[in-house]
Amino acid sequence: MNPIKTTQKSYQKRDSSTLEGDIRGGTVSFLVAVPLCLGIALASGAPLFSGIIAGLVGGLVVGLFSRSALSISGPEAGLIVVALAAIESLGSFPAFLLATSMAGLIQIGLGYLRAGIISNFFPSSVIKGMLAGIGLILIIKQIPHLVGYDADSAEEISLFQPEGFNIVSQFQLAIGQLNGVAILIAAVSLGILLLWERPAFKRIKWLQNIPAALVVVVLGISINELVRVIAPQLVLKGNHLVQLPVADSLSGFFGLFTLPDFSQWTNPQVYISALSIALVASLEALLAIEASDQLDPLKRKTPANTELKAQGIGNIVSGMIGGIPLTSVIVRSSVSINAGARTKRAALIHGTLLLVSAIALPTVLNRIPWAALASILLITGYKLSRVGIFKQLLNEGIAKFIPFVATVAAILLTDLLTGIAVGMLVALFFILRENYRNAHRIQTFQEGGNERIRISMGDYVSFLSKASMVKLLTGIPNNAVVEIDCTNSSYIDSDVMNTIDNFKETASLRNIQLVFLREPVENRPPIPESLSAMRNRHLREIEKIR
Repeated sequence: MNPIKTTQKSYQKRDSSTLEGDIRGGTVSFLVAVPLCLGIALASGAPLFSGIIAGLVGGLVVGLFSRSALSISGPEAGLIVVALAAIESLGSFPAFLLATSMAGLIQIGLGYLRAGIISNFFPSSVIKGMLAGIGLILIIKQIPHLVGYDADSAEEISLFQPEGFNIVSQFQLAIGQLNGVAILIAAVSLGILLLWERPAFKRIKWLQNIPAALVVVVLGISINELVRVIAPQLVLKGNHLVQLPVADSLSGFFGLFTLPDFSQWTNPQVYISALSIALVASLEALLAIEASDQLDPLKRKTPANTELKAQGIGNIVSGMIGGIPLTSVIVRSSVSINAGARTKRAALIHGTLLLVSAIALPTVLNRIPWAALASILLITGYKLSRVGIFKQLLNEGIAKFIPFVATVAAILLTDLLTGIAVGMLVALFFILRENYRNAHRIQTFQEGGNERIRISMGDYVSFLSKASMVKLLTGIPNNAVVEIDCTNSSYIDSDVMNTIDNFKETASLRNIQLVFLREPVENRPPIPESLSAMRNRHLREIEKIR
């Protein structure tokens, strides 16, 4: 049997089997992305349609060049502050578009410089904390939308905003503006989403081929249109619905696109803004693909440097045709994964649907109630932050659990990037703590009334081990025999070496006998029976550490 043909057949079978899930994932993420693209553009101080442009570029262009199986790119809330500051400092949106394209060039350069390696230094506990934090924020921020208060963008990853208007204020306003139609749509939507997960529903094959989110959106529109007929005064309208710009002609549609102002290439502020956009967008992308890889049922690994290049190409194209900066977005990616996406086709479908809808279906999309979309996001948030994740990290020990909880809490209280930074600092503390405790292995024996101590050094002894080594050597009693075993050490930092040398110079004053061992561990007997036997056995191995 030809192994190549066998591989091709198995790939084709798998490719066909994942098509339905990819269609569901791309469709659901598209439905969620439309209002969020608009909301982020609005918050960034950019034209509304620039968010849609960034969304379709993220799906089609980045989706084409990226090697991530499940990540979906587009405008993201973490870039709002950077984009808003850049537009204000540059004074014009076309100049900002030039900075966005230049940011893409910087990202491509970072990819070739292999800067993506930074993603390997984020602990899994921090990444899981990021996902859980985003999940909790999604849950909390959807509650006002479920009762008909739709003044805030659902993807703004911050509960407490700088201007003082926070989630508590939103809840207070929402309670005073309860909307019966929105509550009805939300209740029906949540019921459908929950029923679709029940085993009885999963056994009905034809139902599983229909995205639950699509059913939610269709029913949401239908209920609101029925209310329009029965009680027009109660119908949802305005900011209770998706608000996509509608062009009245083909020329009007192309007029929604904007070209960069290339005359600004001599403006130093353009380069400063480009660098800020590139750094924040790259960090967001690396965090998002790491998180998406953890959500991937097939546990595939995305090449980080290739992803930086793909994101750079995306930002070049987005800036050139009038879109705001983009990056990999964990909210949309997780929505897609939960809907059944298994390959990058979901991202391409996502982008294609955005393009088609912007051209042909804006009036249909503008009938979708926010309450229906909020239900989809709330269920996604629940899956990201379910109790089982907290229990799993707790069972793995405090060195995993505390950085996880710190990341979640910091994200809830501040913002995404600050939360990640806090989580990293807490994780680093536990790394230093474990290094301090376990830098050396110590065995203590009694021989002839004197204490004998064997210190086995680790493979890589960094400067972080200096503190524990100083404490250990200072505490050695007088008249002891000390063996320092460097057999397994491939590197010992000079600070640690100096500490040992200083101890060696003063050991004789305390009648401490110091021996350095070089013989392989597996060939050395456990402990010599006498001091004289030990000296004879290791006579040739006694030397000064240099």
